Amino acid sequence: MPRQIPYIIANEGCERFSFYGMRNILTPFLLSTLLLFIPQADRATEAKHVFHTFVIGVYFFPLLGGWIADRFWGKYKTVFWFSLIYVAGHACLAIFEHNLEGFYLGLALIAFGSGGIKPLVVSFVGDQFDQTNKNRAKVVFDAFYWIINFGSFFASLLMPVFLRDYGPAVAFGIPGVLMAIATLVFWLGRDKYVHVPPAAPNPDSFSSVARSALLARAPGQARPGLSVAVIGAVGALASLCMTPSWGFVIAACTALVLLLAFGGIGVAMQLERARGAHTDAAVEGVRSVLRVLIVFALITPFWSLFDQKASTWIVQANSMESPLLSLFGWDFRLLPAQMQAVNPILVMLLIPFNNFALFPLMRAVGITPTPLRRMGLGIALSASAWVVIGMIQLWMDGGDKVSILWQLLPYVLLTLGEVLVSATGLEFAYSQAPASMKGIILSFWYLAVTVGNLWVLIVNSGVKNEVVVGWIANSGLSAIAFQMFFFAAFAAVVAAVFGLYALRYKMVDNYRSAAT
Repeated sequence: MPRQIPYIIANEGCERFSFYGMRNILTPFLLSTLLLFIPQADRATEAKHVFHTFVIGVYFFPLLGGWIADRFWGKYKTVFWFSLIYVAGHACLAIFEHNLEGFYLGLALIAFGSGGIKPLVVSFVGDQFDQTNKNRAKVVFDAFYWIINFGSFFASLLMPVFLRDYGPAVAFGIPGVLMAIATLVFWLGRDKYVHVPPAAPNPDSFSSVARSALLARAPGQARPGLSVAVIGAVGALASLCMTPSWGFVIAACTALVLLLAFGGIGVAMQLERARGAHTDAAVEGVRSVLRVLIVFALITPFWSLFDQKASTWIVQANSMESPLLSLFGWDFRLLPAQMQAVNPILVMLLIPFNNFALFPLMRAVGITPTPLRRMGLGIALSASAWVVIGMIQLWMDGGDKVSILWQLLPYVLLTLGEVLVSATGLEFAYSQAPASMKGIILSFWYLAVTVGNLWVLIVNSGVKNEVVVGWIANSGLSAIAFQMFFFAAFAAVVAAVFGLYALRYKMVDNYRSAAT
């Protein structure tokens, strides 16, 4: 085992505790402290807006971190310097607990720092292995995955208690201390790491091939793909012009979606024109990435449902009854934010359940659990989780007192969906993308989470519209119940579309051969 591995594992454990520690108490803190100046009827909506804007940033900035590491600094320096920004963000949260601008600055710095290192740490682990010890890599990645869930579980369990008993300065300060320790531990191993230098610019990169395809001319033919891409660019500019009405985050993210969607269609229309300027392998690689992007686009509704367990579900839990529980002679009541500790525990239980029970059962009845089928099932399960959470909300809206323990069922369904979608998605993408395109695939995977949270912001803004408010009132549903059933229907429709696309998708195998 490489002697530097313990430094990376310890760094990841502390970093994940710090991230989930602050993330999982963010919504309760916003509702109880920072947003008290907002009318109570609007407070939950604003808290959700802030939370999902933060998540959008966390999953957007991997593009920047990956680019800096690949082109300039390398992985170690990028992780180290972004980690210092990360620590500064935590400090702002602890210091500016009652200052709106200072606290939001802290969230921005954490999104920037956390997002910047997100795509690098896993690949940095891989850099520490070579042909002589690659058989040990799986053990390390298993430990890596375990420490992530370990940190997430205890952060979700403990930080709501610190917020309640010691206040936000302590509750946000502890994750900051853990992140500082993570950075220190990572720095202590600096002389032991294998440092892979930044790669030289690749003339056959995804962006190079895409640019050549869009700009190439064919004798006697127009450039319809370029026209489609230009339409996307014009739409993106129009979206940015809506910033005063929509807000910067929604306008900018919508612009990005339009650029990627129309640009991708345009590249697909003219991809053959890149042959000659680039190798056939590079052209086919771009084709593979574009096909995977359709899968990623169809997964975005799942992320809009999954990430709301730390916003919408906490808002619901705040109005639920917490029964007195007893464990080993210790009596306690669950706090709303502590319910999120169920997720990492279930992840560790459901992965072996899938491998040893669910998938064998599917094979026994003649259904092969291919990656696409697993992901489609995961999206459908997330929809069912939101049907259940919506039914619970109807129960509460009827005036009944409902135990917080009823949320366990939707948590099980949503986490099972997470395991099927998240754990399978990167495996699928890795197998479909050629070696030269695997890096860009990871960036697009994180962008799918950004887009998923964009849908939440759009729906969140939509229910403020007078026409929509009137329609919801006439439906007899509360605003929160309406949104719950809307997201359930959204995911169910996309799961059906995903299934149809999966039937037409032809799998390829881009795992490297044993000889290479």
